[in-house]
Amino acid sequence: MKKLLNTLFVSAPDRYLSLDGENVVIQAGEKEIGRVPLHNLESIVTFGYTGASPALMGACASRNISLSFMTSHGRFLARVTGEVKGNVTLRREQYRVADDPIRSIKIARNIITAKIYNSKWIIERAIRDYPLRLDIEKLRAKSKMLSNSLHMARNAINDGDLRGIEGEAASLYFSVFDNLILQQKDEFKFNGRTKRPPLDKVNAMLSFAYTMLAGMYASALETVGLDPYVGFFHRDRPGRISLALDLMEELRSVFADRFVLTIINKRIINERGFMQKENGAVYMDDKTRKDFLSAWQSKKQEIIIHPFLEEKVEWGMVPYVQSMLLARYIRGDLDEYPPFFWK
Repeated sequence: MKKLLNTLFVSAPDRYLSLDGENVVIQAGEKEIGRVPLHNLESIVTFGYTGASPALMGACASRNISLSFMTSHGRFLARVTGEVKGNVTLRREQYRVADDPIRSIKIARNIITAKIYNSKWIIERAIRDYPLRLDIEKLRAKSKMLSNSLHMARNAINDGDLRGIEGEAASLYFSVFDNLILQQKDEFKFNGRTKRPPLDKVNAMLSFAYTMLAGMYASALETVGLDPYVGFFHRDRPGRISLALDLMEELRSVFADRFVLTIINKRIINERGFMQKENGAVYMDDKTRKDFLSAWQSKKQEIIIHPFLEEKVEWGMVPYVQSMLLARYIRGDLDEYPPFFWK
């Protein structure tokens, strides 16, 4: 159970929510483990299937408190709301921002700046932790180039320039990604990013991790009332969750990429768990996918200090926090959107 920015997150799957007077009560079986006054909340997010009482649903609806239900893996199921609760006005403002190049580039610039910063941090962390095992000069040279990309991203004035800067920075980062694979190097070679389809084992895992991360952000955006299909960097395309793809840029390297490196370097995954199709596409088999998802769930439960809030949160809660911060910026509660700069 965690309360952030007036939102109550109930992350354990076996919790039941009920109403007692003016309080939401969190129960594990017959035992009460916590309660929070309703007047302190603007939304509740619960993960799992145990549920909530009709009385609590009614109280939330009448007080315009959003009550969202997610699966234990973080997929959005449903949301109980009262009359509007500002979501319509929030989305209308989101669409206005998306249609305004000046306003949308301001958000996109912050997102891509954070992406490049976090990619640079991955390289700098490797230099610090493994100075005797890596080509330090090569990594430092790439890190210096990313510093230049970082400066350019901060000063980009249109989305075309920003896309070019982001693409070049991603190429620089992935040019040394293979160096960060310290174990099973012969079995897990990385010669560059391939997407549709992934053509090696590392790319297969990266693509799957990005899909999982995008789903987390889409659920988070639904929860806070934003439209995950209307973005500020990734433009509209039927069926594409553009805003989720925007925000996940911040966590690609520090969450998804680090996760893939960890399960390789810790030998959680081995080379036998993959299959290759006739077109060259490489995919995980069922057992490897299960092991991947198990490790992914464990990763989401790790506690970090959020760099903007300076509060303890689970990794899996970061997409929800960032989505709430974006919603607050769009509403005018914040001067600018604070992206996730990992420290």
